Amino acid sequence: MTADDRLERLDDDDYPAYTMGRAADLLGTTQGFLRALGEHRLITPLRSAGGHRRYSRYQLRIAARARELVDQGTPIEAACRIIVLEDQLEEAQRLNAAYRRGDVAPTTPTTSPRSAASATLSVSSAR
Repeated sequence: MTADDRLERLDDDDYPAYTMGRAADLLGTTQGFLRALGEHRLITPLRSAGGHRRYSRYQLRIAARARELVDQGTPIEAACRIIVLEDQLEEAQRLNAAYRRGDVAPTTPTTSPRSAASATLSVSSAR
């Protein structure tokens, strides 16, 4: 792998570039908060070869939204559920817009791959 290939991955929202400590610093929260989001299955960080949690920019945006809700007084369990529902609504709106444009042929109502994954927002497989 060349240096250019490694730098290109940094532009990837799903690349797990941030350690738990760095992620917590960026979000202004504790590592325990990030672990709690994992316990509530809102985000599932990837693990390094040594077993350390690694977070992507996409996961950090989800964690930032959870922190915003918790800071407003929402219990963490409710915040996680709200974020999952927001993601499902966004996916449904995207699909509806695609149907209206004729980009997607209507099918029987099933769960899309992203919506199914958004039930836990396990980012490693959701995007």
